Amino acid sequence: MKLLILGGTADARHLATHMHQAQPELELVYSVAGLVRQPQVPAKVVSGGFTQFGGLATYCKAQNIDAIVNATHPFSTTMGQHAQQACNELSIHYWRFLRPTWQQKAGDDWRLFNTRAQLLSALSGYQRTLLTLGQVSAKELALLDADQQVWLRTAVAPAHSLPCQVSWIKAIGPFDEACELALLKQHQIQVIASKNSGGSATEAKLCAARTLKVPVFMLQRPEVTGPVVEDFDALIHQLQAWANTPVALKETHHGHSHNH
Repeated sequence: MKLLILGGTADARHLATHMHQAQPELELVYSVAGLVRQPQVPAKVVSGGFTQFGGLATYCKAQNIDAIVNATHPFSTTMGQHAQQACNELSIHYWRFLRPTWQQKAGDDWRLFNTRAQLLSALSGYQRTLLTLGQVSAKELALLDADQQVWLRTAVAPAHSLPCQVSWIKAIGPFDEACELALLKQHQIQVIASKNSGGSATEAKLCAARTLKVPVFMLQRPEVTGPVVEDFDALIHQLQAWANTPVALKETHHGHSHNH
């Protein structure tokens, strides 16, 4: 059996390691955009997307992929649409793992936004902003006031030159609270712009914001179609049940037999 994990997250790496230990006979393929770093996973790593193979469905067919787990970032929607489409087309199993969203706690000052444009436009009342929304386009940066000081923190260098009031901070999580507090104090940050990514890697900025009473402009997650698993253990459980289904049953499900 061959499982394709769409990765690029800590969750996806844990998943690959876990499935490798639990089902050593399962063949794992791990896909990553390859922008930040090459992952250390017990799997064959495919870097740079599936266009190079003629698309995801074509790749899965050629490689005899039996199922796909999408464990990409909660804000990565395009990949999920492609994966769901490919699985429907090939009649193979599809799972979407979404780590739970962050929840507001006592002392938090969050303003919620559904679009990046609304969020960025609303920052105009603040002089000193920490932007942690991932890559920000030139068009989006144009929504900021020219007299705002902005610190843009991303793992990958910005794709275009930044306006003079925007400074780039290169950083890859996980972050700890002491460093986040130091950063907010050093630049006298008045507001943080963030996506509701969930997970522990970048949660420290929310704790630091709570401590310093800094408001957080929070971008809500995009809508997801189809079934979603939010509990990591439940996902492992479902995958193991799938991997242990007798082959004869699988072949009737696929409507074709595999020659392994």
